[in-house]
Amino acid sequence: MTTSQENPEAAAPPLRGLRVVELGQYIAAPAAGQTLADLGADVIKVEPPGGDASRRVGWTGDDYGPMFSAYNRGKRSVVLDLRRPEQQASARRLALGADVVLANTRPGALEKLGLGADQLTAEAPRLIYGRVSAFGQTGPASIRAGFDIAAQAESGMMSLNGEADRDPVRVGFTVVDTLAAHTLTTGVLAALVRRGVTGRGALVDLSLIDVAVSALANAWTEYRQFGRMPLRRGNGQPTSAPAADLIHTRDGTIVLSAYMDEHFVRLCRTIGQPELAQDPRFATNHARVSHRAELMDTLAKALSHFDADALVDMLAEGGIVAGTIRDMSQVRAGHAGVSADLFVDVHAAGRAPISLPGLPVNLDGIRRQPARLPALGEHTEQVLAELGG
Repeated sequence: MTTSQENPEAAAPPLRGLRVVELGQYIAAPAAGQTLADLGADVIKVEPPGGDASRRVGWTGDDYGPMFSAYNRGKRSVVLDLRRPEQQASARRLALGADVVLANTRPGALEKLGLGADQLTAEAPRLIYGRVSAFGQTGPASIRAGFDIAAQAESGMMSLNGEADRDPVRVGFTVVDTLAAHTLTTGVLAALVRRGVTGRGALVDLSLIDVAVSALANAWTEYRQFGRMPLRRGNGQPTSAPAADLIHTRDGTIVLSAYMDEHFVRLCRTIGQPELAQDPRFATNHARVSHRAELMDTLAKALSHFDADALVDMLAEGGIVAGTIRDMSQVRAGHAGVSADLFVDVHAAGRAPISLPGLPVNLDGIRRQPARLPALGEHTEQVLAELGG
């Protein structure tokens, strides 16, 4: 087998030589663009004169707010005022010369500028056009503005999140936008593979609402098979025990799952109480679900004197799924399975670099690299010169 040391090209980023034009703001399209940039593509971010709105969301320090810093490293920034015909023309030329266009705008917005999917792919049949909308491209809901939170609400996601006797709760980060970015990236990469075989481009089209509904596949399956509505219950799972249940220890909290009967037997043996597996209240998953409060009280009394990390280590040695609940200050590269090189330095003009998670995929022979955030319009002259304009 040829190694990357024997063949330097084997260690080259897999998308080197491909050009991506990004016509998007906030998260879904920019996060997909960043992944493609991490994989070696030349990603050109087209921004309006005021810049991607994420540069200043919740931030006044400079042009590199948290949302922008999270999803825009390694790109080139071009400022074009798409209200001006000559700059529309430049954007069109740029898009027609790309391998991939990424967009997340309201349906019809880019069509008015001559930058819609059908308009561009008719002229450039090899082009892969990836677009994200909130509620699809057609139908009454398609005209609605939509962010992550609307998709969490409308998909059923929020109905499952939170405590049973309290209001629904959103997931604590922009989970739908993030899933949409991963889905868009997957679709684009699949289209690139197909283009390599057929020479044909593609329209990769998705919506936040479809992504959110699809993410609930397991809940949908329970709903269809059990014939009852899944309900939020905080931690734990309604049909299994112990499953995603919390145990408070001497110095922290762990989450524990051992709901398969053989796993529960293993758990009882590991904590030195094998007789619990024979207790009629706990002998089967159905019995444990019916007696969850008693089960959790029994496990809490048996485990509360441990240190959290020591307990997780002991359970892991016994083949039990468990994890210490950590805040972000406690998550460290090279610790608890996090890759030693996962975090990369992200540079920006006028500030010290910050360490952020890089591409979570490990590709043989390719190392995660530090990257820069582009200043607003930093590459406009360079890119337009490459177009000959």
